[in-house]
Amino acid sequence: MNKFTTADKIPLLTYGNGILRYFNKTPPDIVCPHFWELNWAYGCPFNCAYCYLQGTLKGKKEFRVVAPKHIVSTLHTAFKGHINPFIPAISRPTIFNSGELTDSLVEPSIMEEIVNEFEKQDKHKILLLTKSSNVNFLLKKPKKQVIVSFSINAFLAWKLWEKGTPSPYQRIEAARKLSDIGYEVRIRIDPIFPIENWQKEYGELIEELLSKFIPERITLGTPRGLAKTRMYAKDLSWWKIAFIENSSENTGWGKKLARTLRRKIYRFMIDKLKEYGFKNHIALCKETKTMWKDIGMNPGFYPYWKSCKCNCVE
Repeated sequence: MNKFTTADKIPLLTYGNGILRYFNKTPPDIVCPHFWELNWAYGCPFNCAYCYLQGTLKGKKEFRVVAPKHIVSTLHTAFKGHINPFIPAISRPTIFNSGELTDSLVEPSIMEEIVNEFEKQDKHKILLLTKSSNVNFLLKKPKKQVIVSFSINAFLAWKLWEKGTPSPYQRIEAARKLSDIGYEVRIRIDPIFPIENWQKEYGELIEELLSKFIPERITLGTPRGLAKTRMYAKDLSWWKIAFIENSSENTGWGKKLARTLRRKIYRFMIDKLKEYGFKNHIALCKETKTMWKDIGMNPGFYPYWKSCKCNCVE
């Protein structure tokens, strides 16, 4: 039986009219530890063909920022609570994901202001999830309450579907610079597509990554074919490769590559990571518990999945 402690209970599910929001939408058969979103902006100027924001935002992916004063006020409430009316602070040390509804580094001047608020306390941390390589403000002075996670893909997948983003090599170099001065740096290789010669493409990506630095953890994922994403996506060539040219299955979190192919991909990636000496945490993003077991990994139990050390949690 899965038991939870008082410390696991969440006092509120949202602060500041959704600026801080507890993400707990995934169904019991999908491994995804619940986490806190910091929704400081909506939309993204990058043009990734497979981006789920196309569906989440119903096609309105134009970048727009929440007023910084509202963000700061909401953070103060979450960090310290509010006396009248009584709103409890978030007492458990928490990581706030600032890259769920936008890219964390598309507006560095505003993100620097947000990061500085986190630096005023030592309990909570901010997770910067990005496809950008613009890390100049983070390099000026290391931040103690910041975790940076770079989403990267094989060169061919980047060329086909990640329009407007710096190359995976530029992102890896930015990640290396941050790691070298003491930041905790995480990597997402997601979504992994069964493109032509995919083993060669992703093998070369892993070699390039681990020749530069060793991430604290790596999260792997394969395409997630959500109905709303397909409805609003303008370029469906990624969908064709993932779900038409290859067999697929339906899961609690959209359409996925067939189980046998996903298992082959994950086993290849994990074996390749270990071949190059990676010994830190490896996790799967929004995958079925069955798939975790298929590749010999145990994420724990729904809803907190305590053994899953993935991108968005401690």
